[in-house]
Amino acid sequence: MEYKEIEKQILELVEKYYFSKKKESTDFKNCKIHYAGRCYDEKEMVASVKNLLKFTLTYGEDGVLFEKELAKHLGVLNSFVVNSGSSANLVAVSSLCSKQLKGLELSPGDEVIVPAVSFPTTVAPLIQNGLIPVFIDTQLGFYNPDIDSIKNAYSSKTRAVIFAHTLGNPAQIDEIKKFCEEKNLYLIEDCCDALGSTYDGKNLGTFGDLATYSFYPAHHITMGEGGAIAINNSKFLRIVDSLRSWGKDCWCKPGETNSQGACKNRFNMKFGELPFGYDHKYVYTNIGYNLKPLDLQCAIGREQLNKLPSFIKARKNNFDFLYNFFKKYEDIFVLPKSLPKADPCWFAFPLTIRENINFSRRDITQYLENNNIETRVLFAGNIIRQPAFMNIKKRVVGDLHNSDIVMNNSFFIGVYPGLNDELLNRVTSTFESFLAQNYKNKNFTKNLEV
Repeated sequence: MEYKEIEKQILELVEKYYFSKKKESTDFKNCKIHYAGRCYDEKEMVASVKNLLKFTLTYGEDGVLFEKELAKHLGVLNSFVVNSGSSANLVAVSSLCSKQLKGLELSPGDEVIVPAVSFPTTVAPLIQNGLIPVFIDTQLGFYNPDIDSIKNAYSSKTRAVIFAHTLGNPAQIDEIKKFCEEKNLYLIEDCCDALGSTYDGKNLGTFGDLATYSFYPAHHITMGEGGAIAINNSKFLRIVDSLRSWGKDCWCKPGETNSQGACKNRFNMKFGELPFGYDHKYVYTNIGYNLKPLDLQCAIGREQLNKLPSFIKARKNNFDFLYNFFKKYEDIFVLPKSLPKADPCWFAFPLTIRENINFSRRDITQYLENNNIETRVLFAGNIIRQPAFMNIKKRVVGDLHNSDIVMNNSFFIGVYPGLNDELLNRVTSTFESFLAQNYKNKNFTKNLEV
């Protein structure tokens, strides 16, 4: 089997290539300090090339294995991999509207409670499915809704709650889940920023009916582009699989060997107005899409999942480093906060400039960017102020005061595993330089001189 020997040589060269490239020195004094980035080694490179050499290309064996491994890690019934976290949200929300729920599905005009501080593709699937988003405010420092805001937004038309655990910070999910159960509401946890975070010892994503994840390079693990839906409610197992696979009724996995399909009844069923025995592989019971990733992406994801414990540790260490630095500046910035039962694996380090401070977010973020330190605003800010969302059908609860503060005054910097103490010291010294030059406060200036 000559090709096996050639494959071995190729993979050995890939590994050699990685270590050869790794030897290139990094100029930590002048390099750009990213807010996020890919962290990988030779294992991901070898896994992706090995998968590519099979040339399956489409979702296949590694995809199926990744789904099982992710579900086991999270502690959920199953997971389904898709091509992005945004697609995961689209599938999750669309699954609530599937006729396969047999009278329990959401219909156009039904209301779904969602925070105004959201990522656009947490909200977009609601609009695309004809649902009415009910926007609620956020808590400064936590950047999540609390249970009281959700309760105040409830109406007779409310059918579901969807929200992100912002930047990996767990929301009050036990109380939110309890309320949803009392009111018979569906609950979707957007965990795209929150893989590795726990609440009361349980992984986020295990509380709601469905949860979504992103594996974009900025996130806790990556497969380039990619995402997943985790299933806690067995009603959604077939529906989610269908929606990310053209809406098909068939549930055959890649490589199914039985000519009669996984159902063993491929040519012996009746659907809709189709003739009896119509090929089950081409029966569509949902309005779906093809949202699956490439199999080589999943090969990368499997190696990344193995590294998740070390990534979590690094993120927490980097977050603690920055928090200990910023504690002395609490009169300037609202620092990130978490609930007593929460153990966040932070996606980033958020800061909100307090009101009546004499410099703006634009001032400080431009200064940081000019000094090669990347910043980002907190996604869409108050999303109802965004051009695409201004004129949608919606209900707004309260004045969204905190959401507007986030829109105007909040930003974040990185804590991802690619940062080390040398880079973090550059970040903190740059903040000190800016504050020394721009913050007008006599006591602060005096402390700097001491």
